[in-house]
Amino acid sequence: MIEFKVTGDYIPLIQLLKAAHLVQTGGEAQIVVTEGEVKYNGQVDYRKRLKVKKGDVVEFRNNKIVVI
Repeated sequence: MIEFKVTGDYIPLIQLLKAAHLVQTGGEAQIVVTEGEVKYNGQVDYRKRLKVKKGDVVEFRNNKIVVI
């Protein structure tokens, strides 16, 4: 489990995947989101510009990111 501290009100999902070092580029992040490989609070989510906020949980390839 990865705990990620967000500094503002939110972080876009694609930036979160990059910041957590789960993908190499923004392009790769967009691809995995549009292919349904990312779960947001337990459900597959296809929104690339999704605003992830404190308390949210993102899952990707057996990694769980808890936003604090």
